[in-house]
Amino acid sequence: MGLRRPISYQWRLFFPLVALLWSVIIALALFQYEREKEFRTTRLNDELRLINSRIINAYENDLDMEPFMRFLAQHYEHSVLKGIRVSVYDDKNNLLYCIGTPIPRTHDQSLPPELAEATVKGYGTALRKSDVEADNPYYFFGARKSPDGKIYVHTAMPYTGAISERVSVDQSLWIIIVLLAIAVTAIAYFSTRYLGKNVRLLHDFANRAANDKEFSNQDYEFPQDELGSISRQIVTLFREREEAIERSEREHRIALKVTEEKIRVTKQLSNNINHELKTPVGIIKGYLDTMADHPEMDEASRKRFIGKAQEHMERLCNMLNDLSSITRLEEGGKDLMREKVDFHELLANVDSELSNIKSTTSLQFTYNVPPQCNVVGNYNLLFGMVTNLIRNSNFHSGGTMCCLALIGQNDREYRFTFYDDGKGVEEEHLPHLFERFYRIDKGRSRKVGGTGLGLPIVKNTVNVMGGTIRVLNHKPHGLEFIFTLLKWKD
Repeated sequence: MGLRRPISYQWRLFFPLVALLWSVIIALALFQYEREKEFRTTRLNDELRLINSRIINAYENDLDMEPFMRFLAQHYEHSVLKGIRVSVYDDKNNLLYCIGTPIPRTHDQSLPPELAEATVKGYGTALRKSDVEADNPYYFFGARKSPDGKIYVHTAMPYTGAISERVSVDQSLWIIIVLLAIAVTAIAYFSTRYLGKNVRLLHDFANRAANDKEFSNQDYEFPQDELGSISRQIVTLFREREEAIERSEREHRIALKVTEEKIRVTKQLSNNINHELKTPVGIIKGYLDTMADHPEMDEASRKRFIGKAQEHMERLCNMLNDLSSITRLEEGGKDLMREKVDFHELLANVDSELSNIKSTTSLQFTYNVPPQCNVVGNYNLLFGMVTNLIRNSNFHSGGTMCCLALIGQNDREYRFTFYDDGKGVEEEHLPHLFERFYRIDKGRSRKVGGTGLGLPIVKNTVNVMGGTIRVLNHKPHGLEFIFTLLKWKD
């Protein structure tokens, strides 16, 4: 046996609401019915009282009662009160006047209820069966006592179809009630349908979200009301949560890739360092082993071997210093002291110290930076950066000159260029020039004494100081580095 489909929120709201509204309508209808019936009955009783009052007034005014009673009989003969019976008794219970069949003074061996009420109040009414007619039809009875208590007027109106129709409630009331019930049902249906739309959409959204189904903004157009606003907020919160989860997962993937890349780079760096260190260490060991194995070696050869060993020892020291510098820049750059550096003065000092830089060729260095060009930096790091740029051009460009110049500025930073007139590099090598131990001509780089870490140090120095750097082939020939440094704000 299959599971029953649950009743929707609309119908669970519709049926109780309709039941409640119908209960209210029925209660109001019954209340109005009783009021209307009571009102119509009261009007009929008032007419009986009016007849009795006219007869009492005629008696008090000493009118001839006989013709007056005949007049009343003729007056009501052609009205809705046709068939009315009137009996007038004195205080001795003697029948004085009569229209129609006389009304007995007793009912079930006691005073009729209308007479009993009239004895106390002066007037009384009652709906009961006739005491003298065989078929015992129903009558409206009315009784009134004269102020002096000498006569009683007793009236009886037959409960005919005309009287019943007059007393009964107008049928239009029931039509109005039925139409009202239909209108209320229709309003309840469309109202609950409108409210149920929100719940249905929200329920569908919850199901799709629980099942990890895709949805779009156009799928859920909630009505512009309080419940719709709440629904939209729920959907918004869910989407923000999903976006946060997706963003977190994306960041996690990126972090994982970065970690993997760092591991790869570290592994590659370790391999490169091991390879790069082996070369000078192996050469130094070879020279020392040769001298140890040949004590008879002549003094000139011994000095030459010692000089070569010292040369490679210096290269090894430079490489270790460069590794220390680049590690310090990458791992402790935020802790470095930043100070005001006059870049013009620094370049002048670099120019004067060029004679102390080991070079394989004669390279002319020029600069075009105005005095008081103050940048945010660290003097020693910036000095080493410029020196490494010059050494790179000296070792690899094959040119005769290099130049560092200011080419632009804004409120935040200066923009510089460093270029040479060498042969430049192939475009395929440009993206890799800032990589550690990357060499275009590996054999020549070792021959001239390069460590493969100069340009990475340059890039890291610029980055640590808050600037940027890029490399391109200079026109018409040579290599060009364009970098920025932050202005010092006094």
